[in-house]
Amino acid sequence: MSQSDHTPDPKRPWSSIVVDGVERAPSRAMLRAVGFEDEDFQRPQIGIASTWSMVTPCNMHIDQLARHAQAGADAAGAKGVIFNTITISDGISMGTEGMKYSLVSREVIADSIETVAGCEGFDGLVAIGGCDKNMPGCMIAIARLNRPAVFVYGGTILPGCHHDHNVDIVSVFEAVGRYAKHEIPLEELTAIEREAIPGAGACGGMYTANTMASAIEALGMSLPGSSAQAAISQDKTMDCEQAGRAVVRMLDSGLRPRDIMTREAFLNAITVVIALGGSTNAVLHLLAMAHAAEVDLRLEDFVSVGRRVPVLADLRPSGRYMMAELVEIGGILPLMKTLLDAGLLYGDCMTVTGKSLAENLAEVAPYPEGQDIIRPLDRPIKKDSHLVILYGNLAPEGAVAKITGKEGLRFTGRARVFASEEEALRAILDGEIHKGHVIVIRYEGPKGGPGMREMLAPTSAVMGRGLGKDVALITDGRFSGGSHGFVVGHITPEAAVGGPLALVEDGDEITIDAERREITLRVDEAELERRRRAWRPPEPRYRRGVLAKYARLVTSASRGAVTDDLGS
Repeated sequence: MSQSDHTPDPKRPWSSIVVDGVERAPSRAMLRAVGFEDEDFQRPQIGIASTWSMVTPCNMHIDQLARHAQAGADAAGAKGVIFNTITISDGISMGTEGMKYSLVSREVIADSIETVAGCEGFDGLVAIGGCDKNMPGCMIAIARLNRPAVFVYGGTILPGCHHDHNVDIVSVFEAVGRYAKHEIPLEELTAIEREAIPGAGACGGMYTANTMASAIEALGMSLPGSSAQAAISQDKTMDCEQAGRAVVRMLDSGLRPRDIMTREAFLNAITVVIALGGSTNAVLHLLAMAHAAEVDLRLEDFVSVGRRVPVLADLRPSGRYMMAELVEIGGILPLMKTLLDAGLLYGDCMTVTGKSLAENLAEVAPYPEGQDIIRPLDRPIKKDSHLVILYGNLAPEGAVAKITGKEGLRFTGRARVFASEEEALRAILDGEIHKGHVIVIRYEGPKGGPGMREMLAPTSAVMGRGLGKDVALITDGRFSGGSHGFVVGHITPEAAVGGPLALVEDGDEITIDAERREITLRVDEAELERRRRAWRPPEPRYRRGVLAKYARLVTSASRGAVTDDLGS
């Protein structure tokens, strides 16, 4: 039989094209060298996408998790094949030029997984991510490929301990601000630095990694419980093995990611993110994941869901508890059961288990009596969403604020304008920012940065200097899940393309109103038009390399900052 006559095996729809038939002998010869035996060529091939790397504690253990996922696939009658993709560390690069590569890495991860799986003919995928951009990167690739797949979260880190208090990476950033304010000596800062990160796992609050892991589980693309497990634990080992088995079941049943990643499933993910008080990055990443799945999801969906879903979780950065403490009381499954019973989740959404969300949650027990990490629905931390989508003459295409209510719901102040994160950080640490200022950081958007850096260093410096309730910070960049305070990001259109943020001058009055969902530059239209005529776009900061390519391809943050929307 010639290759042209070959009909793909329905149990191995992609790998059979690569390895079946006389003409594919060279392919089989190559695979024998990496461990394939005769019988393996008749098994479905499951690609295990590992984000292992020693550049960050978030991912340093994932090589071992990948082996457990491979073992699970093999035990289910498939052939697991481990391959790698990149990760970068936001926590290490934060506040430097290198942070411009962070959001870019999401696209590189997605492109690389799609490239390997498409080239090698994998019939299914297990993707294991540990740091912020790994998760949406993996999910974008899974949605594009639409082959049976399960996402596995690498797990949360355990908290560090300093003077009998839990500490994490955000504690270190905030200690820098406290040191700048002369509240603590250098020895204290160094001690916190040494104690904050005790081992493997993603940052320990409801920051972006834990937020996105929770969102993906709520979406139905992880096994129940995957998002709330310690990185180094028997539970996480079993999660990986079961994921390998689950992909084979999906292949047998014909269940594919886009059967799961429906519009209703994305609304479920938004609901859980809000209830957990999750990161603003969830807005950007869920929009991008929905784009890859060809699901119509918009900023307005965060508004509509946010009106009816309360914040229930008292988790860092704005709350008191660590993710590890939520793991101890049952993770997010009891929360999801509460939301389902209240009619706030779509229970008939399919999941990677082959069962609906409601079926997965049917036997979930409530949280133990006396815990106060997750509030009851009748006693929320905030009655509606902390993720507030703002519009106005400063953000005609939208902006994303993280307003828990602890900062207040309205802020009016005078602009202090900076053309980069570094300029703003120096001014904060040098004591140039005072009560009533609105810190404006522009030319940090997807195109202008390029890369839309997170502003954890300046927001942490603001908190460390004790100005969290006294100043606001707005930007066309974005925020780490560890950022808190009166902060507004993702302002669109961004300054680099002539958005109104480019027209702000020192001393201009700006009002942020979370209740009215408005962000307003209080400058009359005639003056703005004069400034608009005088404005000139900045020269590109990069003319070659990945950042230059990214700047040319990337869309607005209000559309997820994707790079494959080439028809628009």
